[in-house]
Amino acid sequence: MSDMVRAAVQVGPRQIELREFPRPRIGDDDGLLRVEANGICGSDVEMYKGHLRMGQYPVIPGHEPLGIIEEIGETAAKRWGVQPGDRVALEVIVPCRVCHDCLIGRYQSCRNRTIGHGVTGLGTPPGLWGGLAEYLYLTPNAILHKVDNRLPAELAVMFNPLGAGVRWAAHLGDVQLGDTVVVLGCGQRGIASVIAARAAGAGTIIITGLASDAHKLALAKEFGADHTIVVDGDEAEDTVERVREITDGAMADVVLELTPMATGPVTDALLAARHGGRVVLAGLKGNRDVPVRTDLIINRALHVIGAFGVDAGSYAEAIAIIESGRFPLEKLHTHSFGLDDTALAMDTLAGDVAGDPAVHVSVHPHS
Repeated sequence: MSDMVRAAVQVGPRQIELREFPRPRIGDDDGLLRVEANGICGSDVEMYKGHLRMGQYPVIPGHEPLGIIEEIGETAAKRWGVQPGDRVALEVIVPCRVCHDCLIGRYQSCRNRTIGHGVTGLGTPPGLWGGLAEYLYLTPNAILHKVDNRLPAELAVMFNPLGAGVRWAAHLGDVQLGDTVVVLGCGQRGIASVIAARAAGAGTIIITGLASDAHKLALAKEFGADHTIVVDGDEAEDTVERVREITDGAMADVVLELTPMATGPVTDALLAARHGGRVVLAGLKGNRDVPVRTDLIINRALHVIGAFGVDAGSYAEAIAIIESGRFPLEKLHTHSFGLDDTALAMDTLAGDVAGDPAVHVSVHPHS
């Protein structure tokens, strides 16, 4: 077993370097994860391009790590309920576990957190905080979820996007039986939201996308979307008017705004919701100013909710959906890359590789 660990390090926009790091020494209260796969999401792409700064350069990206417990201390094993050889998924956030917010279940609001997987820079020892590495250090306060070892890694690593769909649609959106749900954006989390809304009992599901997203919109229909709306190109439709037509003027009970960087869909989300409806905002805009018509929110009595990440309950439900085999999730996975091709993985998910459309992309450091 090598004393060095290879990792992909982002040193600037669109700059990825392969580096080696000393293998951390594990004590009684921590552990080491052998990373099987790390999913790539839209925020990774925006970080790679330099549009989002969620961490400090240089940094090992990757906030969707799935792997096998390689080493673990006795105290850590008891706390996490795992042993060497167990497969686990890691949450992004590493809370303090003892502050008021943590103790009442609001650990995502922990003001004492200093570590985040995929966003903490190399300046914080031992540096191996991201999933785009052969091994990842398990700090004592990390949050782990056990996952069935028998699942293919490229399916098991979908715990994060599917967890986002569960949280945004079922938990924050509170989708009820028979509800009309509109999903703005048909990336992997948009499709995951379709899956979650369908599992929650939605009656009608509408999803939007670009003309270049034809393959994603087709998959969304396979996973339960009833209607698709193309918002650009020669066949462009007006989202709000199309929702009005589909619902015979009733509009949507729940609208999920998931588009990256684009600001216009925020207004579309407010207009597509019915009076008293719920609008969940989850698409990051790179800190751009977004004009929000507050009169719409007031006069339509809208419930507007900001979606920050995924919590433990959502991860648990997502993992249960994956393990159930209820949905053909293998249709979502389009690309697997090795660590040396991390930059290509980012470009592929971004749609910057001509003729190679992607939906779900993962990097497998040991392949």
